[in-house]
Amino acid sequence: MNQEKFLFPNNQVISHSSFWEAPSNIALIKYWGKKGNQIPSNPSISFLLSKCFTRTKIKFSPINSEKDPWFTFKLNGKIKLDFYKKIEIFLDRILPYMPSLKNHNLIIDSSNSFPHSSGIASSASSMAAMALCITDWERQINIKMTEEMFKMKSSFLARLGSGSASRSIYGPISSWGKTSHLKESSDIYAVPLKQKVHKTFDGFCNSIIIIDEAEKEISSTEGHRLMNEHPFAKKRFYQANQNFLEIKNSLLTGDIQKFIQIVESEALTLHALMMTSSPSYKLFKPETIKIIELIKNYRENSKNPLCFTLDAGPNIHLLYPKAYRKDVLDFINNELIKTFPSIKFIHDQVGNGPKKI
Repeated sequence: MNQEKFLFPNNQVISHSSFWEAPSNIALIKYWGKKGNQIPSNPSISFLLSKCFTRTKIKFSPINSEKDPWFTFKLNGKIKLDFYKKIEIFLDRILPYMPSLKNHNLIIDSSNSFPHSSGIASSASSMAAMALCITDWERQINIKMTEEMFKMKSSFLARLGSGSASRSIYGPISSWGKTSHLKESSDIYAVPLKQKVHKTFDGFCNSIIIIDEAEKEISSTEGHRLMNEHPFAKKRFYQANQNFLEIKNSLLTGDIQKFIQIVESEALTLHALMMTSSPSYKLFKPETIKIIELIKNYRENSKNPLCFTLDAGPNIHLLYPKAYRKDVLDFINNELIKTFPSIKFIHDQVGNGPKKI
């Protein structure tokens, strides 16, 4: 791991304003378990989303007094003190790679296009957006920085805030974590899947079912830590590597049935790991299990290639080719909403990447 290439020891102080939009992502192969400083225990691969994003503007200015705060943070126009600790940890982690950042005051304004506790990885999009703004600030000084290095360093920095954020720099499909199944893969930044993906996955749809908007029962950090002593950890990391190869091949060949099998297995494995950890956690809700049963029944009866995945929570992501969008929306309206009238939906699709505003 060559982290030295990300060092920028310049002590120059400049004023700058940067505004970026970064999408969230949904993992197909789940990253669960880490070591050291945000190093994954297994490789992961994800779809970038399109409509679910964070917009972040950072104003950089010289600190004039020791009493000046290093940063301030607002979410949707409101000061959010409960986010300060996480941001401070992130800035402390990236400081060795850009020490002059400490001589600046950062005014951070963020907004999400989706509810914070909707089952969408808001830490991925928010940390990616901040990393892009900070790397953009560095680029004003480091004028030799190439576009390739800009994205690579943004992913490297984003990882130090949230592992999954590293994957929000590249679209439509990105991978994070060293694996023999992808030559350019890395543990310290994500990489895009450069091979031509089968047309089946062009504009792939993702409808998010919001069953419960409450904060997660356990943080991702704690969840990852439980893998340190997990009795099935070694087998899981081996499984993730094998599934990585299988999902990569299905994306290239258009094998939708293999795609469905692996994606759903990964989602259920994640929850099985949580239920068999010590202490154990059950992150499903009764509605989660019932909706999964309805999805499987619908797929069996209609033969339409609809599948599901989950993150570490009760909310469900429906994944399906855009050619089946009308059929799936009919299923959602005629079965899911009628059975569970309180659930909410966000309809999205695979996106291409962040953009400067």
